Amino acid sequence: MTVGNLDQLETVETAQAPRPFKRPRQGFSPMQWAALSLFCIYSLLPLWWVLTTMTKSNGQLYSSFGLWFTSPSNFAQNVQILFTRDDGIFLKWLLNSLLYAGASAVGSMLFAAMGGYAFAKFNFRGREPMFNVILATIMVPSTALALPIFLLMQQIGLINTYWAVILPGLVNPFGLYLMRLFWDAGFPTDLMEAARIDGASESKIFWQLGLPLVRGGLVTVALFSFVGAWNNFFLPLVVVNKDTLFPLTLGLSVWNQTSASSGQNPIYTVIVLGALVSILPLIIAFLSLGRYWQGGLTSGATKG
Repeated sequence: MTVGNLDQLETVETAQAPRPFKRPRQGFSPMQWAALSLFCIYSLLPLWWVLTTMTKSNGQLYSSFGLWFTSPSNFAQNVQILFTRDDGIFLKWLLNSLLYAGASAVGSMLFAAMGGYAFAKFNFRGREPMFNVILATIMVPSTALALPIFLLMQQIGLINTYWAVILPGLVNPFGLYLMRLFWDAGFPTDLMEAARIDGASESKIFWQLGLPLVRGGLVTVALFSFVGAWNNFFLPLVVVNKDTLFPLTLGLSVWNQTSASSGQNPIYTVIVLGALVSILPLIIAFLSLGRYWQGGLTSGATKG
């Protein structure tokens, strides 16, 4: 081999040699840090204002600096007023919200799991058109359904009862859609057929074999339903008018209206404290069940 050929061979080998791996740049640029900081401030500023407002009296709400604490004694007084005003009805509202949200979460989770299992694992006439109709109901705003629900509850005599708020919350079309995805992704049809060959009944396959495999989906649907029922305001406003049946959202709104229109001293700082207490169950629910629903969302997104 001549010297010219050797030079050409070295040139080709050099061109084909892999380039050294360059590590991606670590960290954020100053502009990215600035944008992220502004976003964090924008997100956390309302919560900070709520925390500082709890330590103020109603007069200090307008006279003092709004983004700093004032006195621990005001906080203790606000807590006392919150749980003793109107014979301690705030605690009743809190229990009502827990009842409405808990019943809606458990009920909608079970119904969505059953419906999603049927749509995912059984072939029957009209399955896809029926499923599409159910999906179309997601586009209907809840306010448009309030009057029909009121008329229906009035016809069956459930106005001013707990059931008037709980029963509509058991229907969750979006939860049904999610559970169908989870059944398709997390419960293989071959496993179901093998269980049938072994003599397992349909109820045993569903309850003992299938549900543990779609646990992430169950928690995801339950959390979404819990949050939706906990923040529900318009439906209780329509179907109940007894203050002992109010959830927290409606009860605090009534306090706000009465304190503003009546001759009593306003209790705006107490209402702010009640609003903070009302979000604690949501924080606890997400922190305790976060690993389940985050994993469930990832599974449904990658295996659909």
